[in-house]
Amino acid sequence: MADNIHPIYDRLLQREDREQRLNQRSRVLWFTGLSGSGKSTIAQHLEKKLFQAGYFVQVLDGDNIRDGINNNLGFSEEDRTENIRRIAEIAKLYLHTGVITLNSFISPTRAIRQMAHDIIGENDFLEIFINAPLEVCEARDVKGLYQKARAGQIKGFTGIDSPYEAPEHPAIEIKTDQWSLEESVQRLFDFLMPLIRY
Repeated sequence: MADNIHPIYDRLLQREDREQRLNQRSRVLWFTGLSGSGKSTIAQHLEKKLFQAGYFVQVLDGDNIRDGINNNLGFSEEDRTENIRRIAEIAKLYLHTGVITLNSFISPTRAIRQMAHDIIGENDFLEIFINAPLEVCEARDVKGLYQKARAGQIKGFTGIDSPYEAPEHPAIEIKTDQWSLEESVQRLFDFLMPLIRY
């Protein structure tokens, strides 16, 4: 099968061409954290702030991806791994088109995030730890998921009956139990500027 695949990457416009046109350096920000930690909210607000500053940016969010390209996947360990693998490949495509992507996925284990890192590449993968304690996330419970997990209606829920492994060396940690949304977004914006400015 592999003998019949002949990629033409070298004959296409290159990432540098696209970055020059967009006047930005593309990067992949990988937001990880418990459900309710603030990943999606921060990604949405950072996207708007970057767009208003003249950058071309795209959010890839867990629920949106599972409603579309990954709607055939469940929540087994194998399906969770495949979910992240596909997302990482999509993010890599965006990366090579010069786009900055904000990826908002629990991605609960270090191994699953390492897989995404390996697909995207050392120089372009930025692990962003959106950190809030479990009790804070559970108190927010914006989707009612913790309540369902506690009632046994959801099995394998991260933080309840499935572990979450916090990043050991994230590019940046955002403590949403201590900082306001505005402060969290501004800290990320300031962190990112030197990395994406052309």
